[in-house]
Amino acid sequence: MSAKTSPPVSDGFSTEERAAMKERAAELRAEGKKGAKQADGLQAVLDRIAQMAPDDRALAERVHVTVSAAAPELSPKTWYGMPAYANAEGKIVVFFQDSGKFNYRYSTLGFQDTANLDDGDLWPVAYALQKWSPAVEKRVVELVRAAVS
Repeated sequence: MSAKTSPPVSDGFSTEERAAMKERAAELRAEGKKGAKQADGLQAVLDRIAQMAPDDRALAERVHVTVSAAAPELSPKTWYGMPAYANAEGKIVVFFQDSGKFNYRYSTLGFQDTANLDDGDLWPVAYALQKWSPAVEKRVVELVRAAVS
């Protein structure tokens, strides 16, 4: 638990974790509704990014643009209230967790098990992200392209 994260409540989950679970339940209900479209997912991602603190929002916007360009076959959607990008089967491949989500000192670019990043018996699946630069963008493009290969 981060020094900034709220202490666990009686069931062992922090306030932020409970909020994320509620967000996920709402996302699942929305996905189950008839007529839910990819455009709904995109709007949900853009709305979530707009709610972030300015530094997190700037990173999330860059991640969104970069992932969308590097892997247009991925569909944007929210996942536990975070911007995420899913494959054709609806499985999350990559996500962005802003530092404010759980009061961490850095944002995270993460990959789920559907990402093709396997490298032997040990490989990273999450990256701390504090600032955007051309080098960071290049690495994110490489990771996302590998993830969907």
